[in-house]
Amino acid sequence: MNRRQFSSSMLAAATAAQAQSKVTKYVRFRKGNTTAYGILEGDTVQEIRGPLFGNHSASGGKHKLTDVKLLCPAENPSKILALAGNYRSHLGTRPPAPHPEPFYKPPSSLQNPEDSIILPKDSTNVHHECELVIVIGKHASKVSVVDAKNYIFGVTCGNDVSEREWQNGSKKDVQWWRAKGADTFSPLGPVIARGIDYHNLTIQTRVNGEVKQKDSTSHFVHDCHITVSFISQYVALNPGDLIFTGTPGTTSKLKAGDIVEIDIEGIGVLKNKVVAG
Repeated sequence: MNRRQFSSSMLAAATAAQAQSKVTKYVRFRKGNTTAYGILEGDTVQEIRGPLFGNHSASGGKHKLTDVKLLCPAENPSKILALAGNYRSHLGTRPPAPHPEPFYKPPSSLQNPEDSIILPKDSTNVHHECELVIVIGKHASKVSVVDAKNYIFGVTCGNDVSEREWQNGSKKDVQWWRAKGADTFSPLGPVIARGIDYHNLTIQTRVNGEVKQKDSTSHFVHDCHITVSFISQYVALNPGDLIFTGTPGTTSKLKAGDIVEIDIEGIGVLKNKVVAG
């Protein structure tokens, strides 16, 4: 490597390190009878005062990560939307849609990190789906693609748990209301990462330590800005609303006892155990 190549390499590394240092990781946690938001710094949670999506500041309270219970970082979203067919690796031979294809998931389907995914007693083919999830930071209505980034507060890890028989199998429902919206079918967390380059992250699913899905968010069919802009033309988005951005590759059936990990570069690992209902 010559001097010029070495200098360019050092500059690239410094730029990447600087970008990483600007990432803020927000958590929602419970300690005793208190539930609050905080900023995760290493193994310490710095509690914050004020609204997450408004003006907030450090409250002075610090907690060891091991002393708190991390909760789903989105609190009472007015809506959850999710995209179908947003990775070419998941579409296979099907052509991509000309615009994002969202569907609804109920907020009641949210689940905390480390808490269980519960298989409904009559389910037969429940699958994992690793997804990057957009967290909206302010009211968005009819925003442009260029401006859409200003309405994204941050991103987190999500698992769009799906019962394939109810979704498109022999017991197919007219709508995906229970196939993707059953209780505990939307695990989320563990943090909301703000300031990260969410269009260039490695995303994967591990089941019992084995990699089942792996891709990059650089392979979105419709990126986060296009998605937010498109949805906002028809449905106003509110602070705290969530958009699951689709899953890559192929998925597989889960069974009671499985440990599912959704791992997204720069954000963290969302871990849940699967249990029988």
